[in-house]
Formats: sequence, C-alpha cells, structure tokens
Amino acid sequence: MQATGYRYQHEGINVLAEQAPDLLTRCRKNGLSHLILDGTLIESDRITGVHLNAKGKEVDAWYSAKHKAFGANGQFLSTPDGTPLWVSDAEPGSVPDVTAARSHCLPALYKAAADGLPTLADAGYQGANISIHHPFKKPRNGSHLQLHPDTRTYNALLRGARALGERAAAELKEHWRTLKHVTLSPGRIRAIAKAALALNNAWR
Repeated sequence: MQATGYRYQHEGINVLAEQAPDLLTRCRKNGLSHLILDGTLIESDRITGVHLNAKGKEVDAWYSAKHKAFGANGQFLSTPDGTPLWVSDAEPGSVPDVTAARSHCLPALYKAAADGLPTLADAGYQGANISIHHPFKKPRNGSHLQLHPDTRTYNALLRGARALGERAAAELKEHWRTLKHVTLSPGRIRAIAKAALALNNAWR
C-alpha cells in the first residue's frame, strides 16, 4: 500500500508539473513591461555528491554556502507585481544563480530583451549580459558611498523596481510549503516546483 501511495503521489506531481507554463508564454500574452529574475534555495535533506567549483576546489554539490543549507537552486521569473510566471529545472545548491540562469533561461531572456522585454535581477547576476539589468556591487572591502552618485541612483531605482517581483519565490514557498523543505529525492525538486507553480496559477 505504501508503494502504491508513493506511485500515486509521483504521478500527481508529474501531471501538475506538465501544466506549468513554458518560459515567457504568459508574459507575451499579458504585454508586460519587464520581468524579474531571482533565485532561491529549495532546501532538502542532506544529499551526497561532490564536484569541482570555479576555483577547482572539491565541494559538496548540494550545499549552498550562501544559505548554509542543503538543497537545490531554483530560478524564478515573475511579473513586475510579483506574480510567479516560470520556474527552472533545479540545479545543486552550490551552483551560483548566474550559472543556473545561463543553463536554463538567459538565452531566451536575451532574445526577449532584443524584442523590448528587459529583465531585472539582483547583483548575483553580474556577468550575465547587458540585457540583464542588475545593481553594481560596491568595491571589495569598500563602501557603496565610493560608487559614483549616478551609479548609486541607478542601483536605488533598480532595487525599487525589482522589489515587488522578488516576492514570487516567497509566495510559492508560503502557499505550497513542500517547497520549504523537500524530503523526496532531489531529482523530484524540479517537478515539485513546477507543480507548485501550476497550482499557484489556478489558486490566483
């Protein structure tokens, strides 16, 4: 009976995940002015597995040093008001946001920007492309006051425009609490996140 229950559970997740919208589909329909790109850690039980980071050091693939927790990196796109639009496949938690975004959405976002739909992101996406608008970081070991006044103004305006959109991941986690901590195989995180997005669209 337990095995049957798990099978039905996974089948249900798969059916819902297949209803999640494709990248950029909803924004094209709604005529949005811009998109918000953000990443979040979907926590999971401790997972084994190592890989080499950018510095050639062997690290635990699923451990996020930024969040000090194990899990998967999920990339989210939302409307300017924070409505979740799209969620990416899950990457191990040690993968930086910009790297995960390059794998799953940046090429499509570059094309969207060329068609007049820009994307706003946080400073973790530096190095993505000029099509992805992000704040400029302060100098290493320095203060943001060392930035040019025009740069500080740009950062403030960008953060203000991005603020509402950053609610997308938080909304999904609050309404669909399985995203706060996944106890199934990490290979299911992608399907669970997409199922939550499909349910969230129906709920809204």
